[in-house]
Amino acid sequence: MIYLYYSDCFLSYNFGPEHPLNPIRLSLSCKLIEEEGLLDGKTELVCPSPAREEELALVHTPEYIEAVRLEEPDLAFGLGSDDTPVFPGIFAASSFMAGGSIDAAKRIAEEDCTAFNLAGGLHHAFPTQAAGFCVFNDIALAICILRRRFSRILYLDIDAHHGDGVQQIFYQDRDVLTFSMHESGLYLFPGTGFVEEAGAGQGLGYSVNIPMPMYSGNREFVSAFEEVVPRLFDWFRPEVVVAQIGVDTHYSDPLTSLNVTLEGYIHMVRRIIELAGRYSQGRLLALGGGGYNLAVVPAAWSCALHLMRDEPPAEFLPPYFVELFLNEVGYVPLSYPDAEMRPGEKTQERIAVELARTLESLKRIQNEIHPGKL
Repeated sequence: MIYLYYSDCFLSYNFGPEHPLNPIRLSLSCKLIEEEGLLDGKTELVCPSPAREEELALVHTPEYIEAVRLEEPDLAFGLGSDDTPVFPGIFAASSFMAGGSIDAAKRIAEEDCTAFNLAGGLHHAFPTQAAGFCVFNDIALAICILRRRFSRILYLDIDAHHGDGVQQIFYQDRDVLTFSMHESGLYLFPGTGFVEEAGAGQGLGYSVNIPMPMYSGNREFVSAFEEVVPRLFDWFRPEVVVAQIGVDTHYSDPLTSLNVTLEGYIHMVRRIIELAGRYSQGRLLALGGGGYNLAVVPAAWSCALHLMRDEPPAEFLPPYFVELFLNEVGYVPLSYPDAEMRPGEKTQERIAVELARTLESLKRIQNEIHPGKL
């Protein structure tokens, strides 16, 4: 069984009409999934309950939880910044987002299943601070739930932004291997996620980052993914996989400078599912993450659900959904497959040199810690 998490309560996680994180992307994604006939005996729609305070406290401090509950700007806690402004109902909305991932983790621990929380993946939140559109770190909360049963948890993040909050929370933990593949912090928020960030203490070697050159596309992402991720699975032998599958790596995303298409994105998601099946008995928690072009997100996440169901992605959008999207958004949605984007020859040369150096440094650093790892 695949459990798909969605609730209209997710739509109240709304930073305002000018903010790039538009919650309508969640309702549109769920509607496309419904129109494609995916809510059947293989996929069950689950409406979560909000996370309880004792659950939030698995990661976040009481002082921070109380600051969110007050719903007042407080930059000491990251609340009220341009990225993460405070809005009425922010505590309840954030609790629902976290509650979906927490409940999904519980189901995986109990049933050895697959779950997909469309609203999850808020990887920038820290124990004492909001950041980058993220208030409660639902990923870290879910991992804490999974640790009650599993001793080796692999976190994979293919969002365009570095999963800094998750990395920091488990930076000294050898039971949680964090992997993030993202546009380099030289160019993009949050400015972290370099190969030298390899963990500390007992967690040394259990943090792995691939900072990707600006304008990297399918070829670069797929080759780097295949060079590193299967080796991590084989070395770490995870019992369960948590994957943040943000689609802001897409060439049309307004917040990033990458050239991945739906084809490249689907390749990475498919491989995550295959590797989780081979090493972790299919125990996979997928979390939506980033994606700020409304035309792209529904198609990407419906494709991801098709892959979880061991089906090929749909190549045509249902006419009713296209009409609905056009009425809601004002333009036509994207469907798979889309056209590949290639930068100029000089840019391709620069990307190839930069990525080769990055992978060489990553392998050297990680193999010095754990010989033969990569």
